[in-house]
Amino acid sequence: MFLDGDEWAARFETFRREAWRLETLPAYRVPQEAEEIAEFLAGERIDPRTYSNEYTEDLKRVRREGKSKGRVHVVTRPLSDYLRFEFMYYQPHAAAGEDIRVMDVTNRPNPLAGVQDFWMFDRSEVVLMNYEADGTQINREVFEGDITRFHEYQRIALAESVPFEEYVKGIDL
Repeated sequence: MFLDGDEWAARFETFRREAWRLETLPAYRVPQEAEEIAEFLAGERIDPRTYSNEYTEDLKRVRREGKSKGRVHVVTRPLSDYLRFEFMYYQPHAAAGEDIRVMDVTNRPNPLAGVQDFWMFDRSEVVLMNYEADGTQINREVFEGDITRFHEYQRIALAESVPFEEYVKGIDL
């Protein structure tokens, strides 16, 4: 089953305990971000201490409701322009309550090599994020079958990563 629109958005409204994502790509081609990326590359920056939008407000709601939202992004250095752009927004997202972690595999084997992006909701449903090699999203697909391996992917990702704020110390975003 493929998810889009309201069905996809509902996953983020109805999860009971945890929404968690594994991100594996150095760039995502999201048409809605094109203008913001161009501004970022031209030197414009947000103030992460004061930045707020619908996403940060939703993160605060999630925390107030006693739920968690998190992700681990697998990266290699040097960081792509897209990752530097994304990391700029990770700062206010982390401040609003998202548990963001980074697994840098620059000088070591990637323990999750070959694992694709996915979201896991309440450790009971996995949605595969299918992308072209350039980061263009193809679709979102509900995984059918035993999700035990995704629990293991999450365990490895959390064990092998560091908190976002720790990772970016000393990095010029």
